[in-house]
Amino acid sequence: MDCHIHAQRMRRRPTLVLSTLATALLPALLLTTLTPAPAAATTADAATATAASAPAPAPSVPLPSLSATTTQVASGLRRPTALAAPDDGTDRLFITEKRGTVRVYHPDTGLAGPPLLDITSAVDESGNERGLLGIAVPPDFADSQDLYLAYTALPDGAVTLARYRLDESRLEPLLSQEHAEYSNHNGGQLAFGPDGNLYWSIGDGGGSGDPFDAGQRLDTLLGKIMRVDVSRACAPLAYCVPADNPFVGDPGAREEIWQYGLRNPWRFSFDRADGSLWIGDVGQGRWEEINHLAAGRGGLNLGWSCYEGLEKFTGGDCAPGEEYTEPVFTYSPYTGGCSVIGGHVYRGEQYADLVGGTYIATDYCSSTVWALRPDGRGGYQEAEIGQMPTQVTSIGTTVDGEFYVVNDLPGGLHRVSFTREEPTCRVDRTVTAWGTGTTVDLTVTNTGDAPVNGWTLEFPLALGQMVVSDWNTELTQGSNTISAGSAPHNATIAPGASVTLGYLADHTGDASPPPRFMLNGDACAVGR
Repeated sequence: MDCHIHAQRMRRRPTLVLSTLATALLPALLLTTLTPAPAAATTADAATATAASAPAPAPSVPLPSLSATTTQVASGLRRPTALAAPDDGTDRLFITEKRGTVRVYHPDTGLAGPPLLDITSAVDESGNERGLLGIAVPPDFADSQDLYLAYTALPDGAVTLARYRLDESRLEPLLSQEHAEYSNHNGGQLAFGPDGNLYWSIGDGGGSGDPFDAGQRLDTLLGKIMRVDVSRACAPLAYCVPADNPFVGDPGAREEIWQYGLRNPWRFSFDRADGSLWIGDVGQGRWEEINHLAAGRGGLNLGWSCYEGLEKFTGGDCAPGEEYTEPVFTYSPYTGGCSVIGGHVYRGEQYADLVGGTYIATDYCSSTVWALRPDGRGGYQEAEIGQMPTQVTSIGTTVDGEFYVVNDLPGGLHRVSFTREEPTCRVDRTVTAWGTGTTVDLTVTNTGDAPVNGWTLEFPLALGQMVVSDWNTELTQGSNTISAGSAPHNATIAPGASVTLGYLADHTGDASPPPRFMLNGDACAVGR
């Protein structure tokens, strides 16, 4: 299973027959019959389904030259889960806490003591992943004083979407989904799309291996992203279903569904520039994934539980002839991760020359900062560009597009900054592929000012590649991740000097070389 970005904007998984991991421990808060997918909600060509049709030009700064850092600006939060910014001229941030409160932060005055609202009497916070999970601020907030909340409700943990009227201190449940048997996989992201509709994610119902086959069923809201119009009501509903939702009129489907085939889409976001949708979907234990879907593309099947990431899931729910939309990025928890925390595309001003148009995500356990950027050829550039604080649960933006994160324990708010730091290493690749084999020679150059004394080069392999032998290194493989350590004769790399190493691998069709490298924990530039 590979951890690299595929060079196609849209590639369908193959037609499948029924297919034949123990569940990874999920972190706090993160963590049937198939109907053929209908025509998309717009007439956009399917070839653009996993990327925006016209992404904004990216900065010229290579991703390995970026560094993300954080500065703590507030403490004392109790298990924060999400944050949102009202566009009302106040520069505030609203931060949800698991127990059912919303706190207010202002950059000038800090974190306010009294909560903005308290719905603890309505919230089931039992278990690690239940509670108040998401918040969205409508475009008309300055006038309406309405907020939208996603939470697990008492008495039975039903995942619930509600409107909260601040001027009346009144909670109005709008839509709920039964979620009683397991306490995990509640999703909980809320976001208003560029079309003005409200989008809401729910996980597959929890447990291990999608026991309800919820991801592929269309008669349940579990394992889905929903799209509803909360600006009006269509009796007997407290909201309206947009007429162009992909399953409107399908008697076997819930008409609120926008996307399906998801495991636990804990965090998703819309790119402000092109309206495309980025989804971080938490994996079962082998693969974390990020999906990128063009604006207006509804009704796509993102694969779970037939697939986990790009790999067929053993015992998953697969239907003959079904089409599945692949993620654009996957990584293995063997790198130390456990639950992807989907982020945002940076569209602020302060760091626009560095990271404008770049998608930033992280992982709850590894705290790695992932940077993804369309490469202009239908694929994506990728790099690890730093570390977040421990146990980040959500990445949010200000009205102006600047980044903040909250972390679960000990409960803080952190401002994210970006700088340019040239990599101190470069890796050049020479690949020779044939049949089911490939050899890869790597030249590692020290581009820094200090000698490297002892080194470890880490990189991912493509799906189906397995190392058979190696040279000039002490190499170990875990899942798709490689750790290549220095040998006694090449442990020191002087400034400007290089060492060579390589490996022979079997492959099952994808002989592509590694797309990224980390030398002693620092991202390397990638040459040929």
